[in-house]
Amino acid sequence: MNTAPLSGLYAPSLALVTDLYQLTMAYGYWQQGMQDREAVFHLYFRKAPFQGGYAVAAGLALAVDWVENLRFSEDDLAYLGSLRGSKGAAMFPADFLDYLRQLKFTCDIDAVAEGTVVFGNEPLVRVRGPLLQAQLLETALLTLINFQTLIATKAARIREAAGPADQVLEFGLRRAQGFDGGLGASRAAYLGGADATSNVLAGQRYGIPVKGTHAHSWVQAFGDETQAFSAYAQAFPDDSVFLVDTYDTIEGVRRAISVARDMRAQGHELAGIRLDSGDLAYLSREARAVLDEAGFTETRIVASNDLEENLITSLKQQGARIDTWGVGTQLVTAYNQAALGGVYKLAALRKADDSGWDFTIKLSEQVAKTSIPGILQVRRYLNEYGKPRADMLYNTAQPLPDQLILIDPADLTRRLAIKPETKFKELLEPVFRQGKRVLELPTLAESRAHAQREVQSLDPSIRRFLNPHIFPVGLEKTLCEYRTELILEKKPVRGA
Repeated sequence: MNTAPLSGLYAPSLALVTDLYQLTMAYGYWQQGMQDREAVFHLYFRKAPFQGGYAVAAGLALAVDWVENLRFSEDDLAYLGSLRGSKGAAMFPADFLDYLRQLKFTCDIDAVAEGTVVFGNEPLVRVRGPLLQAQLLETALLTLINFQTLIATKAARIREAAGPADQVLEFGLRRAQGFDGGLGASRAAYLGGADATSNVLAGQRYGIPVKGTHAHSWVQAFGDETQAFSAYAQAFPDDSVFLVDTYDTIEGVRRAISVARDMRAQGHELAGIRLDSGDLAYLSREARAVLDEAGFTETRIVASNDLEENLITSLKQQGARIDTWGVGTQLVTAYNQAALGGVYKLAALRKADDSGWDFTIKLSEQVAKTSIPGILQVRRYLNEYGKPRADMLYNTAQPLPDQLILIDPADLTRRLAIKPETKFKELLEPVFRQGKRVLELPTLAESRAHAQREVQSLDPSIRRFLNPHIFPVGLEKTLCEYRTELILEKKPVRGA
């Protein structure tokens, strides 16, 4: 038993960040001699989160780091060797553990760049390689990309609500799902559009700007608000933001102004005040009026208190005079949607005699859960202004026809013909080839800038929060027809 439940958690090997059934399937493939059969898996989500019109792809850099360091340590193998089945026999025999000891990653991985806007059923990651290896990647890829994409999308929506001029600060560490959840959420929130974080470790690890104010306890620790503000100004004469609602908000603003006058006399300016409770629309208007009348027109008003995109939109509609939004719980926990729901499905398997591919499909009573067979690529068509027009999923293992037609898999009567001269870009780009990374990853700041460009390239009807327009995503006609044939082949005909 590990007596260091936190510091001992992240050992050099993270190969066991997986579900047990990945390892039991891997053993089964090995036992059946199938471990090296070439396979293709796709990672995708079925529906955009938050009842929105899009998602922001994120988490690839973390996934790349995990894959590059994928190897089973002696401690990992010793633990696996200790596992027992229901009859007491070893779950994994010694020769299989020796196979894992020698295992070297040799898959190809293609992925959508972090910060790219994506839609339901589009592969964010495509893994091609030995079946056993590709299977072992599933859980880690999903946990990294699902969460990062979810939080980045939430941050993009909050940025949309705040607008380009306002600051968005991520203040969520204390409400996050543990240290790891907080750190991952800070990264994804910055990628999605937040300007800074309160999470100092995220600042150190990822180069994210760090921002903060002070707590109510700071004011309570002094005799009165004026003394507390004055003491804070002495410590941070050029970076003071006073929390003014410990007792009476507007009176707190007046006391902040009193201290701000002393600061100005010494050549410093009050950076801002923070409102953390009450009617934020009313209080921010009153605070702005008091500040402006006193000559502090440049002092920013920071607001916190369970903010999210819909509340920010409402406050702006009410004329709130807030220019910095401190968003915590609702952002880092994706409060109104617990998970993205991404999946990882087998789509192609090399025939046993190596004569070609068997394209595979997973059926469901729910049409939306029926998978798409093939070795898929996502092609994004652009309009005359270079903005996204429609996305096409096609099977790279089959030749494309001269006349391209997109078909909505949810409604086969909805079709879109693509003109040959229409410009496009392929979204899945090579990341690994034969287990070696071939892509130089952008910096987090570069991915953040890419995300902001991508979101703004979407029509406002797709970005809106309520009943967004559905961006056209279709299957190439021959792929759609093949999928339908495969469904009919696999689905039994039931009698009346």
